[in-house]
Amino acid sequence: MKAIEISAPGGPDVLRLVERPVPKAGPGEVLVKVAAAGVNRPDVLQRMGLYPPPPGASDIPGLEIAGSVVAAGEGAEQAVGAEVCALVAGGGYAEYCVAPAGTCLPVPEVLRLTDAAAMPETLFTVWVNLFERGFAADGDTVLVHGGTSGIGTMAIKLGSLFGLQVIVTCGSEHKVDAALKMGAVHAVNYKIQDFVEEVREFSGGRGVAVVLDMVGGDYVARNLACLADDGRHVSIAFQRGATAEIPIADVMRRRLSLTGSTLRARDVLFKTMVADEIARTVWPYVEGNRLKPVIDSVFPLEEAAAAHARIDSGEHIGKIVLEISQ
Repeated sequence: MKAIEISAPGGPDVLRLVERPVPKAGPGEVLVKVAAAGVNRPDVLQRMGLYPPPPGASDIPGLEIAGSVVAAGEGAEQAVGAEVCALVAGGGYAEYCVAPAGTCLPVPEVLRLTDAAAMPETLFTVWVNLFERGFAADGDTVLVHGGTSGIGTMAIKLGSLFGLQVIVTCGSEHKVDAALKMGAVHAVNYKIQDFVEEVREFSGGRGVAVVLDMVGGDYVARNLACLADDGRHVSIAFQRGATAEIPIADVMRRRLSLTGSTLRARDVLFKTMVADEIARTVWPYVEGNRLKPVIDSVFPLEEAAAAHARIDSGEHIGKIVLEISQ
């Protein structure tokens, strides 16, 4: 099969189209003929040598796929021929990929496979961190950084469906306008506005219930200043640094909670549990054509380097997808 491998740590040009053996599905797994694969920031970090795959995972990048089941291992319930999208720990940038049966979701007729491939990574991440770890509930106001990223756009759309008021930060007026059109109640251009002041003004001084943060570093203390009493700060990345100075007395006085998580290294049992929750609570919105990802651009598998150059540019709005010719 054709696949993309990382020839050495570096920029987008280190991605190489190669021939690899077709993998085999083991117990509890399915082999998917991949129609499309999502491109995500962890793929970029892996390409740069900063985020190695967990033990047992493929070294081929790609954490989410959509396509048709062509073989099923013992214990897998998916029928051969079924169209699924799946969260995987690696191997997505290829013509065939093995996926845990438990992390597969059926692709409804209203969803194109290129759209379906752009959903698992961001949907699982937002659901786990905003709703489960952040305990966001109907009526809450939340702050999400990176408002036009894949995570940010999913948070806007999913949050709106579940009664959240989503404030986002963006890096340009163009992105601010895009976020507002998607359903954000307020969008802050962090290059020319102070998001702490904007959150305080928008919330009438109360602050937000949850901050979903992918920035880290010096943003953490500013995020805490955005939180209402009993607020929750959830870290999912640290683009500005993995350490932060935290005002402990303020955390105590206002009963703030700091948490976070990574998804890729979690075991299949946990991811299956999340998939089951999403199937019950979120997937009906997908089947009803009320939840779709925001797609920035679609590239052929052979142009994976161009797809990575696009995400590196920071100009994208929504998800970038690789399409595999059938």
